[in-house]
Amino acid sequence: MGESAGLLGWVEMTLLGQAMRSRLWLYPIVEIVHIVGFVLLVGAVAMFDLRVLGLSRGLSVQSLGRHLLRWSVIGLVLIVPAGLMMFSAHPHDFVSNGIFQLKLGLIAIAGINAALFHVGVYRSANRWDREVEAPPMAKLHALASILLWVAVISCGRLLAYT
Repeated sequence: MGESAGLLGWVEMTLLGQAMRSRLWLYPIVEIVHIVGFVLLVGAVAMFDLRVLGLSRGLSVQSLGRHLLRWSVIGLVLIVPAGLMMFSAHPHDFVSNGIFQLKLGLIAIAGINAALFHVGVYRSANRWDREVEAPPMAKLHALASILLWVAVISCGRLLAYT
Protein backbone atom coordinates (compact mmCIF):
# COMPACT_ATOMS: atom_id res chain seq x y z
CA MET A 1 0.00 0.00 0.00
CA GLY A 2 2.80 2.40 0.92
CA GLU A 3 4.52 2.00 -2.44
CA SER A 4 1.29 2.52 -4.42
CA ALA A 5 0.39 5.48 -2.20
CA GLY A 6 3.82 6.92 -2.98
CA LEU A 7 3.29 6.43 -6.68
CA LEU A 8 -0.19 7.93 -6.50
CA GLY A 9 1.17 10.86 -4.53
CA TRP A 10 3.83 11.37 -7.17
CA VAL A 11 1.20 11.26 -9.96
CA GLU A 12 -0.93 13.76 -8.07
CA MET A 13 2.00 16.15 -7.62
CA THR A 14 3.18 16.08 -11.26
CA LEU A 15 2.79 19.29 -13.23
CA LEU A 16 -0.04 17.61 -15.11
CA GLY A 17 -1.90 16.65 -11.93
CA GLN A 18 -1.48 20.15 -10.56
CA ALA A 19 -2.63 21.75 -13.81
CA MET A 20 -5.67 19.47 -13.98
CA ARG A 21 -6.69 20.68 -10.51
CA SER A 22 -5.82 24.35 -10.84
CA ARG A 23 -6.70 25.40 -14.40
CA LEU A 24 -10.39 26.32 -14.46
CA TRP A 25 -11.24 24.93 -17.90
CA LEU A 26 -8.63 22.20 -18.29
CA TYR A 27 -10.46 19.37 -16.49
CA PRO A 28 -13.83 20.01 -18.21
CA ILE A 29 -12.17 20.23 -21.64
CA VAL A 30 -10.27 17.00 -21.05
CA GLU A 31 -13.47 15.35 -19.85
CA ILE A 32 -15.25 16.42 -23.04
CA VAL A 33 -12.41 14.93 -25.12
CA HIS A 34 -12.78 11.71 -23.08
CA ILE A 35 -16.51 11.62 -23.77
CA VAL A 36 -16.06 12.33 -27.50
CA GLY A 37 -13.57 9.46 -27.58
CA PHE A 38 -16.12 7.16 -25.98
CA VAL A 39 -18.75 8.29 -28.49
CA LEU A 40 -16.43 7.32 -31.34
CA LEU A 41 -15.29 4.04 -29.81
CA VAL A 42 -18.60 2.83 -28.46
CA GLY A 43 -20.52 4.16 -31.46
CA ALA A 44 -18.30 2.19 -33.84
CA VAL A 45 -18.44 -0.91 -31.66
CA ALA A 46 -22.23 -0.68 -31.31
CA MET A 47 -22.73 -0.28 -35.07
CA PHE A 48 -20.61 -3.37 -35.69
CA ASP A 49 -22.34 -5.34 -32.94
CA LEU A 50 -25.78 -4.41 -34.28
CA ARG A 51 -24.71 -5.66 -37.72
CA VAL A 52 -23.59 -8.96 -36.17
CA LEU A 53 -26.94 -9.17 -34.38
CA GLY A 54 -28.70 -9.02 -37.75
CA LEU A 55 -29.33 -5.38 -38.65
CA SER A 56 -28.36 -4.28 -42.18
CA ARG A 57 -27.47 -7.78 -43.36
CA GLY A 58 -26.81 -6.38 -46.83
CA LEU A 59 -23.63 -4.78 -45.47
CA SER A 60 -20.51 -6.90 -45.39
CA VAL A 61 -19.51 -7.68 -41.81
CA GLN A 62 -15.84 -7.71 -42.77
CA SER A 63 -15.96 -4.44 -44.72
CA LEU A 64 -17.93 -2.73 -41.98
CA GLY A 65 -15.45 -3.98 -39.40
CA ARG A 66 -12.50 -2.60 -41.36
CA HIS A 67 -14.26 0.74 -41.82
CA LEU A 68 -15.28 1.11 -38.17
CA LEU A 69 -11.90 -0.01 -36.83
CA ARG A 70 -10.27 3.33 -37.69
CA TRP A 71 -13.01 5.17 -35.76
CA SER A 72 -12.48 2.88 -32.79
CA VAL A 73 -8.76 3.59 -32.85
CA ILE A 74 -9.38 7.36 -33.05
CA GLY A 75 -11.70 6.99 -30.06
CA LEU A 76 -9.02 5.14 -28.09
CA VAL A 77 -6.42 7.77 -28.99
CA LEU A 78 -8.72 10.35 -27.37
CA ILE A 79 -9.90 8.23 -24.43
CA VAL A 80 -6.65 6.93 -23.02
CA PRO A 81 -4.64 10.17 -22.67
CA ALA A 82 -7.72 12.09 -21.50
CA GLY A 83 -8.49 9.40 -18.94
CA LEU A 84 -4.92 9.43 -17.65
CA MET A 85 -5.02 13.21 -17.43
CA MET A 86 -8.22 13.13 -15.36
CA PHE A 87 -6.78 10.36 -13.20
CA SER A 88 -3.70 12.49 -12.49
CA ALA A 89 -5.88 15.15 -10.86
CA HIS A 90 -7.18 12.88 -8.08
CA PRO A 91 -5.51 9.45 -8.27
CA HIS A 92 -6.21 8.50 -4.62
CA ASP A 93 -9.91 9.25 -5.04
CA PHE A 94 -10.17 7.23 -8.25
CA VAL A 95 -8.22 4.21 -6.99
CA SER A 96 -10.39 3.94 -3.88
CA ASN A 97 -13.69 4.43 -5.76
CA GLY A 98 -15.60 1.18 -6.32
CA ILE A 99 -17.36 2.57 -9.40
CA PHE A 100 -13.99 3.44 -10.97
CA GLN A 101 -12.70 -0.05 -10.16
CA LEU A 102 -15.84 -1.55 -11.71
CA LYS A 103 -15.42 0.63 -14.81
CA LEU A 104 -11.85 -0.57 -15.32
CA GLY A 105 -12.91 -4.18 -14.77
CA LEU A 106 -15.73 -3.88 -17.28
CA ILE A 107 -13.36 -2.33 -19.84
CA ALA A 108 -11.01 -5.27 -19.34
CA ILE A 109 -13.87 -7.75 -19.80
CA ALA A 110 -15.04 -5.89 -22.93
CA GLY A 111 -11.51 -6.13 -24.31
CA ILE A 112 -11.33 -9.84 -23.55
CA ASN A 113 -14.75 -10.34 -25.17
CA ALA A 114 -13.56 -8.53 -28.32
CA ALA A 115 -10.31 -10.53 -28.41
CA LEU A 116 -12.18 -13.84 -28.03
CA PHE A 117 -14.59 -12.79 -30.79
CA HIS A 118 -11.72 -11.97 -33.17
CA VAL A 119 -9.63 -15.07 -32.49
CA GLY A 120 -12.74 -17.26 -32.46
CA VAL A 121 -15.98 -16.95 -34.35
CA TYR A 122 -14.89 -13.95 -36.48
CA ARG A 123 -12.40 -16.18 -38.28
CA SER A 124 -15.39 -17.73 -40.06
CA ALA A 125 -16.94 -14.36 -40.97
CA ASN A 126 -16.50 -15.02 -44.68
CA ARG A 127 -19.29 -17.63 -44.32
CA TRP A 128 -21.73 -15.14 -42.75
CA ASP A 129 -20.38 -11.92 -44.21
CA ARG A 130 -23.50 -10.76 -46.04
CA GLU A 131 -27.19 -11.79 -46.13
CA VAL A 132 -26.51 -14.72 -43.78
CA GLU A 133 -27.32 -14.85 -40.10
CA ALA A 134 -24.30 -14.74 -37.81
CA PRO A 135 -23.66 -17.82 -35.67
CA PRO A 136 -25.10 -17.81 -32.15
CA MET A 137 -21.64 -17.38 -30.60
CA ALA A 138 -21.03 -14.24 -32.69
CA LYS A 139 -24.38 -12.86 -31.56
CA LEU A 140 -23.56 -13.67 -27.94
CA HIS A 141 -20.27 -11.75 -28.19
CA ALA A 142 -22.06 -8.81 -29.86
CA LEU A 143 -24.78 -8.65 -27.22
CA ALA A 144 -22.22 -8.94 -24.41
CA SER A 145 -20.22 -6.15 -26.03
CA ILE A 146 -23.17 -3.77 -26.17
CA LEU A 147 -24.15 -4.51 -22.58
CA LEU A 148 -20.58 -4.15 -21.33
CA TRP A 149 -20.04 -0.80 -23.04
CA VAL A 150 -23.36 0.55 -21.75
CA ALA A 151 -22.24 -0.50 -18.27
CA VAL A 152 -18.84 1.21 -18.76
CA ILE A 153 -20.56 4.43 -19.83
CA SER A 154 -22.93 4.18 -16.87
CA CYS A 155 -20.00 3.80 -14.48
CA GLY A 156 -18.32 6.81 -16.06
CA ARG A 157 -21.36 8.94 -15.44
CA LEU A 158 -21.78 7.61 -11.90
CA LEU A 159 -18.23 8.70 -11.07
CA ALA A 160 -19.47 12.27 -10.96
CA TYR A 161 -21.81 11.32 -8.11
CA THR A 162 -19.68 8.98 -6.00
